[in-house]
Amino acid sequence: MAKKIIVVFGATGAQGGGLVRAILGDPDSEFAVRAVTRDINSDKARELQKAGAEVVAADIDDAASVRQALDGAYGAFFVTFFWAHFSAEKEKEEAAIFAKAAKETGLKHVIWSTLEDTRKYIPLDDDRMPTLQGKYKVPHFDGKGESDKVFDDLKVPTTYLLASFYWENFIYFGSGPKRGEDGKLSLIIPIGQSRMAGIAAEDIGKCAYGIFKKGEEMIGKRIGVAGEQLTGKEMADSMSKATGQEISFNPVPASVFRSFGFPGADDVGNMFQFYDEFGDELNKTRDVNRSKELNPELQNFDQWLKNNAQKIPLD
Repeated sequence: MAKKIIVVFGATGAQGGGLVRAILGDPDSEFAVRAVTRDINSDKARELQKAGAEVVAADIDDAASVRQALDGAYGAFFVTFFWAHFSAEKEKEEAAIFAKAAKETGLKHVIWSTLEDTRKYIPLDDDRMPTLQGKYKVPHFDGKGESDKVFDDLKVPTTYLLASFYWENFIYFGSGPKRGEDGKLSLIIPIGQSRMAGIAAEDIGKCAYGIFKKGEEMIGKRIGVAGEQLTGKEMADSMSKATGQEISFNPVPASVFRSFGFPGADDVGNMFQFYDEFGDELNKTRDVNRSKELNPELQNFDQWLKNNAQKIPLD
């Protein structure tokens, strides 16, 4: 019996790559993988092909190529990458292309990697958080969250997957501990005493695989995933043990974080403020026990650090 094809966009990225590896790593899977990338000749694309994935080229900004990639498939994993262009408007356009193509090709189950629309919590006229790009509070959340309606309106059979803060951000995106003028290391995250949901990037894809395996019962549901919910101090303490260097937690105000000046600092500062002020609700959505049911190999922070602490830059 032929396997059901899952089309994975962002197949060489964090979330999509994790899903591809989860499916290919299960010899009894009822699914086959069609991995979508812009460059089928890249090293990562070649690795996926060698592992057993069908690798095809498509551009998520090109509706025709997206439809072609979905042809004959059972389902798809849709993800956008805000940080490639910093535009919520572009993300909304890409999501609309995904939703329309899914409808036109008759997919049976779609996972849309989304996030909350923070404007439902903090209206644009609420000046405790600055409005960005003219009409967003946290652009990389809001564009995705607003796009949920497109999938819903078109009646695409969708599971809405909400990820958490990637612990890999401590390695690759400059969120790790910083050394002050006094030579001491500190983890600078403006979340006060709140608990922030976090997850290993690989586990997001594994949770997505769990959703596809459950099938129809997951359609229409909003599923948040997390490996653990930790305070800033707990994260700093765990990093200290794992790296052998003393790391303190410095909960600067979000307003200070927004002034740091790196690309997207205002967006990320607003995000942390959102995590801080609405932590209880966000953590309720990102249920660790449910994530473990979807992905029995789910890692907590200490387990992730055991394999990754040495990669965290300590400058």
